[in-house]
Amino acid sequence: MIKKVILRSNFEPGTPRWATRRAQWTALGLTDEDMEKPKIAVVNSSSELAICFSHLDGIAKVVKEAVKAAGGLPFEIRTTAPSDFIVSAGSVGYILSARDLIVNDMEIAVEGAQLDGMICLTSCDKTPPAHMMAAGRFNLPTIIVVCGYQPAGTYEGKHVDIEDVFLGATHTMMGKLPKEKLKGMCDNAIRGPGVCQGMATANTMHVVCEAIGMALPGSAPVLANSPKMFEDARAAARRIVQMVLEDLRPRAILTPGAFHNAAAAVLAVSGSINAVKHLQATAVETGLDLDVFKLFEDLSRKIPVLSAVRPNGENTIEEFEAAGGARAILAQLVELLDLEVMTVTGKTLRENLKGVKVTNEEVIRTTRNPFSRKP
Repeated sequence: MIKKVILRSNFEPGTPRWATRRAQWTALGLTDEDMEKPKIAVVNSSSELAICFSHLDGIAKVVKEAVKAAGGLPFEIRTTAPSDFIVSAGSVGYILSARDLIVNDMEIAVEGAQLDGMICLTSCDKTPPAHMMAAGRFNLPTIIVVCGYQPAGTYEGKHVDIEDVFLGATHTMMGKLPKEKLKGMCDNAIRGPGVCQGMATANTMHVVCEAIGMALPGSAPVLANSPKMFEDARAAARRIVQMVLEDLRPRAILTPGAFHNAAAAVLAVSGSINAVKHLQATAVETGLDLDVFKLFEDLSRKIPVLSAVRPNGENTIEEFEAAGGARAILAQLVELLDLEVMTVTGKTLRENLKGVKVTNEEVIRTTRNPFSRKP
């Protein structure tokens, strides 16, 4: 139900901040009507340093158009863009601190300008937790757009992706793989933009964004720059304007039950252990007295492993998406989840999972026939 919301971005006419902002925004071409609309931050970490972020400008353009069409006023803001592979090339430990820097970047722009909501374009490892942490800290209507995984390639007639490059580099250092073979793998492993193919930190955190209720159902994982990804991005842009008008805020979504569901999903996909510290940081920013480490410890005795995406098994992320992705994992776990939690749709998880089916139970198994009963 739409509430009567007083937008914090609508400053009192005649005040100094109203006057100075009006002068600035009029010079940008904004109208009186524009200045009364819900003002939405489009959080973009585009960068030419890594393929993970190289497509985000195109997504931001589509999102801004959709926000405008839905009656909102989008403002694109930029944050740092840390790729683990690029940023960690030096000797200084920048990468985890970069997660917190993203949150602070967002706070300066969004809170400083008193914007009304955020739509976050999430991609490589540190952006999903940073976006969730910022949502919890600011408690402004927020929705996360999963910006997708990179397409894999072939080399010598076989599938090759970044997981093969990791392993190949180790074999080369051990003298088991010639450098020319490794070069051939590197040159063919990534055929387009997006995050790394495997169920490493990025795809794990994309699953988390959906499982915790901060991304639209069925949006994780997704092939970067695919029609499905752009469809989800437009839907999220339309939805964030409604969330502002409904006054649906992250702290109504990021509840202990939502963290339970996110942890269960991580365990079921045998996801990255980095999810534990990222979820703990999100809980702290949200103001929850929640021991996420203990939550994982307790759930590890109950949640079976239902998928085996590389490097945990032979299935690819494409096969996992085709089988139903995060939504299908949650549907298989339905008896082990808190189904009454709120999500960005304005509906409960129970409502979001109604009618969801797994299309391939060899890729996403049932709790009766798991890959493993232990993490």
